[in-house]
Amino acid sequence: MRAHTEKPALGLYIHIPFCKAKCAYCDFYSLAHSEEKIDAYTAALLRHLEEVAPRAAGMQVDTVYFGGGTPSYLGASRLARLLQAVQRRYNVVRDAEITLEANPDSAGDWKALRTLRRAGFNRLSLGVQSTDDALLRRIGRIHTYEQVQQAVTAARRAKLTNLSLDLIYGLPGQTMEDWQRTLADAVALAPEHVSCYGLKLEEGTPLWQQRQQLTLPDDDAQADMYLYAVAALEEMGYAQYEISNFARPGRESRHNLKYWRMQEYAGFGPGAHSDFGGVRYGYVRDLDGYIAGKLILAESETGETLARDYEYVMLSLRTAAGIDRRTFENRYRQRFDPMERLFVQYGQAGLAARTEGGWCLTPKGFLVSNSIIVALQEALGRQKAARQAAAAAGDLRIV
Repeated sequence: MRAHTEKPALGLYIHIPFCKAKCAYCDFYSLAHSEEKIDAYTAALLRHLEEVAPRAAGMQVDTVYFGGGTPSYLGASRLARLLQAVQRRYNVVRDAEITLEANPDSAGDWKALRTLRRAGFNRLSLGVQSTDDALLRRIGRIHTYEQVQQAVTAARRAKLTNLSLDLIYGLPGQTMEDWQRTLADAVALAPEHVSCYGLKLEEGTPLWQQRQQLTLPDDDAQADMYLYAVAALEEMGYAQYEISNFARPGRESRHNLKYWRMQEYAGFGPGAHSDFGGVRYGYVRDLDGYIAGKLILAESETGETLARDYEYVMLSLRTAAGIDRRTFENRYRQRFDPMERLFVQYGQAGLAARTEGGWCLTPKGFLVSNSIIVALQEALGRQKAARQAAAAAGDLRIV
C-alpha cells in the first residue's frame, strides 16, 4: 500500500451477491444456490475494478467494503485476490479501513480469517441478528448462537481487532426480554461496534408474504426496544453516532460515514451504487449480465439533477452530530432560518437538541426522523419557491 497523501478520498464498495441460504426478511440483491457462478463472477469483478481504476487515479482509497450477500461465502483465496487487485490498481492508503461482511457459519475458521487479515482485511462485520436460536430459525438464518461465539473466537485468534455485530429488533414473536438478552449476549462478546436495525417487512420477501400469520411487536414495542438499546449501549461504552450504529471511541464505521457525509464512493457488482465523479448511479440487479460484461445502469443522476441540499438535510440528521448551520448556508447558499424555526419546535418537544453549530435529533427524534426530515425539506422548498418568484419579479431583497 502507498503512503497517505492529501489527494481526494474515495471509498470502494464491492458487492458479493452469493448466500448459502436467503433470509426471510432480506431485500438485498443476493442469490442462494449459485455457487457454480462464483469463479466467473470473481473474474468479472476483477475486470470491472481494472476498468474503473484510471478514473480513480487522482484519489486515495481510504475505505474498502465487501458487502452482500455473504462475502465470506466467496472463500479466503478469492477475497484475497480481489483485495490484492484493489491494492495493486488503486492508491490505497496505509491506514485504510477494509471491511468484510460475514455470516457466523462461514467465519469460524481462524486460519482463513488470518489469511484475510494478512491480505489486508482489518474489520469484520458479523450478521448475528439474534442470539436466540428459535428466533434465528424463524427468520431463515442458518447459523446458531454457538456459531456466533465460535466466529468471534476465531476472529480474535486471527488477530482481527475491529469487530462489528449486526442485530435486529422487532422480530416475529420477539419480546423485550428476548431483545435485552440478545444485547447483553452481544456486548459480552466485546465487539468494537454494534448495529441495531428495526425489522422492516419488505414487499416480496417471505416474511412479507407471511405477514398476516406473524405476531410482530407493534410500533410502540419496537420503539421501546430501540430506546432501550440506545440507553443500554451508551451505558456499556458504545456511543451512538448514527440512527442505528454504536461504537467504542474511534471505532465508528469509516466507510458508512462516507454515505452520511456525502463523500465519494464507487460500487462494483450488480445492484451496487456509486456517488463518484459528480454522478450518482447504480447497476441493475443482473448477475448473469454482469458476468457477461454488461454494466447496465439502473439509475443515473448528475450534479445538476441531484437535490444535494435536501440530501444533506436527510443524511446529516441520521447522525448524532446532526446538521451544521454554517456548512449548510455556505455550501448551498440558502438561509437556515426556515429550518431553525421548526427545530425550535422539535427541541421543545424533546425531538431535537441544539449543538455547537446547529441541531441534532434525540433518540426519540430518530424514531420519527422521516416525518421531521420531510417537514424540513418542505420548508426549504417553500423558501426556494419564494426566491424564484422574487427573482422572476426582479425583487432581489430575498436571498
